[in-house]
Amino acid sequence: MRDIGNIFLVWRKGVGDRRIVVGELKTNSTTGTRFRYITDNVAIAEKHGFTPYTGFPYIEKEYNTNVLEVFSQRLMKSERNDLADFYDFWKVDSSRRFDPYYMLAQTQGLLPIDNFEFLAEFYPIKGLLFISEISGLSHLKLKSDELSIGDVLNYELDPKNPKDEMAVKLMKGQKEVGYVKVIHSRVFHRSKARVKVTIHHLEKNGNIKRAFLKIEI
Repeated sequence: MRDIGNIFLVWRKGVGDRRIVVGELKTNSTTGTRFRYITDNVAIAEKHGFTPYTGFPYIEKEYNTNVLEVFSQRLMKSERNDLADFYDFWKVDSSRRFDPYYMLAQTQGLLPIDNFEFLAEFYPIKGLLFISEISGLSHLKLKSDELSIGDVLNYELDPKNPKDEMAVKLMKGQKEVGYVKVIHSRVFHRSKARVKVTIHHLEKNGNIKRAFLKIEI
């Protein structure tokens, strides 16, 4: 199922800060998985405290050995008691759970110990389903009752956005509630069919702290 293109390594200084695309993973059956830094973006990120990912210290080098082995350390271990809940949250296709490239794309490789995430360039094929997250919540400060699980959101392509020509604005009714994450937004621009966006999970602390999205075609 050809639904995942390249995966991008994204870094930000902290919650509320801009996400910067600092690296790119490519894979094919001939050469395997390769990783390279996007040097211009790394130069921007370094001004905000970025340091290279452990295991890949050289910015100018393209890595082609042990790439997935290193990044797979971020994936949930199979002996975890809550593995089934984890798979359900991220809508993991159980038939693909042993594919580390798919798992990195589907679960974003998030860890509480750093500010990296792995955002895939999904292709807009029928049946696509993945979980993303609303960007910009820390600036909008939505009240805890302004979004509910199951809400279907509207969206608008925002190609004139000065930060990202692939930006996608999200709305509940006519009210802006944030943006689709960088990279994940690309599927909206490329899909001929309407993309369905539903609130999947919320974290609240007075205001809405995090809002996860179910994106499907």
